[in-house]
Amino acid sequence: MTEVAGGPSVPEPSEIRALKQCLLCRNHGREQHGVAASCLEELRSKACDILAIDKSLAPVTLVLAEDGTIVDDDDYFLCLPANTKFVALAGNEKWAYNNSDGGTAWITQESFDGDETDSGAGLKWKNVARQLKADLSSIVLLSEEDLQMLIDVPCSELAQELSQSRVAVQGLQNTLQQVLDQREEARQSKQLLELYLRALEKEGSILLKQQESKAGLGDERDAVDTGIGESSSEIALTSQILTALKAKPAPELSLSSQDLELVAKEDPKALAVALNWDIKKTEAVQQTCHQELSLRLQQVQSLYSLRSISARKSSLPGEVQNPKQAKRDPT
Repeated sequence: MTEVAGGPSVPEPSEIRALKQCLLCRNHGREQHGVAASCLEELRSKACDILAIDKSLAPVTLVLAEDGTIVDDDDYFLCLPANTKFVALAGNEKWAYNNSDGGTAWITQESFDGDETDSGAGLKWKNVARQLKADLSSIVLLSEEDLQMLIDVPCSELAQELSQSRVAVQGLQNTLQQVLDQREEARQSKQLLELYLRALEKEGSILLKQQESKAGLGDERDAVDTGIGESSSEIALTSQILTALKAKPAPELSLSSQDLELVAKEDPKALAVALNWDIKKTEAVQQTCHQELSLRLQQVQSLYSLRSISARKSSLPGEVQNPKQAKRDPT
């Protein structure tokens, strides 16, 4: 059997190249387009057509949307996974990270190597996020620093860590902001109360009583102060907790529940030495921390109770409709 002259030629196996699925967008662009290409040149050509890039702005450079890596080698292109996202840059245009492009990075390219590696901030917020994933009630127990850290994390990154939708995570971040705002309002209320009490002292009603008590208890205070100086100043609190106690008004609102417990259990004399406070002020702060801790634990317990009641209510319709249970009723 003879072949027909001039018939279609069969391509060599080496000439057949598989198509790779890719995503295309412009710099700072929100729209992305799905295309399939077998090589970089084909992808570049389709980018000009789909993204309406003026060919007079050549050369057109393709970079990874995630980190701005220039892709100019076909072998490297073939090694990339399917649905890799590319940004098309025309002429002298420079790549800039866009937090709306759905990339995996959430910080700028310049700070990626330094900030997260050196400070460990990325690992810290992820640990707090996992704590919330296990139990949302732990929001009440977080410190103000942890709350602010989760609020500042880009929504897409937090959604990925929590395995939730962006809408749900945005609602969660709004709740975190409300908790933070409530603590700030409580702090401002306490500051106003302190100002009011100081005003009363200036009028003399409280100041006179304090002066009289100082005269009678001077020797006792000296003895107490001496006792503080002789006691051990070694405490289990971190410098971060001590700084919060010294510098922040209403420090109990800034600390996490774990830190509050440490402050409440600390020896008053040793804590007074570490803070350079008198024993009465130290004990007052410890009492305030203990009260705040009790309040938070009560809130968590209330949330658990509400969950339990809600679960029981949701199961009642099924129990009423169960015919076997109806037959057991003797009446």
